[in-house]
Amino acid sequence: MRATGTFSVKSFVPTELVPDPAVPTALPVGVATMEKVFVGELSGRAATVFTSAFDQETGVGSYIAMESFEGSVNGRPGAFNFVHAASTTGTDRTAEFFTIVPASGTDELAGITGTGGIAVDADGTHRIWLDYELG
Repeated sequence: MRATGTFSVKSFVPTELVPDPAVPTALPVGVATMEKVFVGELSGRAATVFTSAFDQETGVGSYIAMESFEGSVNGRPGAFNFVHAASTTGTDRTAEFFTIVPASGTDELAGITGTGGIAVDADGTHRIWLDYELG
């Protein structure tokens, strides 16, 4: 089955996290917490832990995010976790990874498994899709 939607970031809060000992690199590593709001066949909100090595000026870098979603998927209520990552050279999205965390589903989404993806339109609209099964 497939569910699609769009999302917006309701809050983005950088979090101070300095490994000890720190390792300086050409791109700074940052950690943030986020809240996202989803509309469409995937509808609800997510609490997100977001880690990136990214240059804001050039748009070059990579990220990884762990999301805890609650809401509904094609009308079925529940919650589950998903993880996704990608890299960019500033004009593209490569090395994409997206998976629903096994055994993380609750309520009518218990047993959910699958993959998905995220795309960003030229106008900045963030699109998401899940290709999933319910076990």
